[in-house]
Amino acid sequence: MPVTSNYFKLCHISELKEKTGKRFFINDTDIAVFKIDGRIYAVSNICPHQKSALIYEGTIEGCNVVCPLHGWEFNLENGKKNNGGNGLKTYKIKIENDYVFAEVIPQELKW
Repeated sequence: MPVTSNYFKLCHISELKEKTGKRFFINDTDIAVFKIDGRIYAVSNICPHQKSALIYEGTIEGCNVVCPLHGWEFNLENGKKNNGGNGLKTYKIKIENDYVFAEVIPQELKW
């Protein structure tokens, strides 16, 4: 997977279907990517409720994704739940030559 600094190439923009999630792994990071009205969003694919990795299978309502297991709803722009509570980590996206890149900064474990 080609890397540009901390940006990792995910796919060609044509591979993303409107309002349908797609799952990607960048090193050990599980990411859900969505295209809504031509805009690309990337969030953690792990729901904080029960740590299920199914956000990419969620339904889209406006600019929100609804977890398919228990209905928790997250804003794709900031990752927060509708009540403003913490939710999903978001990732910066950039498009170069019609390819989608996500910024994933490696996590340093401090044991």
